[in-house]
Amino acid sequence: MQRLLTSLLLAAALPATAGQIVDVSITDLDSGTTLPAYPHAGRDYVAGSPGHRYAVTLVNRTGGRVLAVLSVDGVNAVSGETANPEQSGYVLGPWERAEIRGWRKSLDEVADFVFTSVPDSYAARTGRPRNVGVIGVAAFRERYQRPIAMQPLASADAEARRDSAAESAPAPAAPASAAAGARAKSAPGANRQELGTGHGQRRHDPATYTAFERESRHANEVLSLYYDATEALVSRGIIPRPCCELDPQAFPQAFVPDPPAYRRWR
Repeated sequence: MQRLLTSLLLAAALPATAGQIVDVSITDLDSGTTLPAYPHAGRDYVAGSPGHRYAVTLVNRTGGRVLAVLSVDGVNAVSGETANPEQSGYVLGPWERAEIRGWRKSLDEVADFVFTSVPDSYAARTGRPRNVGVIGVAAFRERYQRPIAMQPLASADAEARRDSAAESAPAPAAPASAAAGARAKSAPGANRQELGTGHGQRRHDPATYTAFERESRHANEVLSLYYDATEALVSRGIIPRPCCELDPQAFPQAFVPDPPAYRRWR
């Protein structure tokens, strides 16, 4: 069975959740920033902004191709099915970095990932709200891959040669794979979840099919990244309260200052 192959993205970013095979981070597309991850009770959390579009940034840390099965709120981001590691995903070339910006609608378009209220999330609107608030990636190594030396930054010519070689390499068909979100447990305080991922506007985002045979039927690595609104994460003690939002003080100053200079109007 064929897989979707993403285009290469050359911009650099620090990973929010680092694995042995892939790194996963969240990029706020409206602010242009990579959201920092806050570790808490063995999980990583990011704070999203309501109404902002975002992308799941994946980095292949190996010298061989990797199948990354992406789940958003327990839904496969490619097929729209309830996520399962035997569904379809994205194929990353050696050392490749790619941004997944939305729900895959066709080989030409995606619908934006947008931080929104839980009732307005795609998962809730399709009757699957239980796993809202978690993004999962199941990574699979390719069978019979040949590792290559890491390149600092691929040129356009090198990228074209690599894509051409990947498409011409023989590979038997294999069942598709999907995301880890369905396997992840609900985040603590899931009943207080404020943010979900909506089905935003469609935009041009081309992809192509490629063959991929997994090294094993079981994922080589599963990563989960949880998210919610800043206020919700602060109230649950996951991230610190911003310094500019301290509680009001009854006596902020010790003495009475002079008033502004009196001006007499004629």
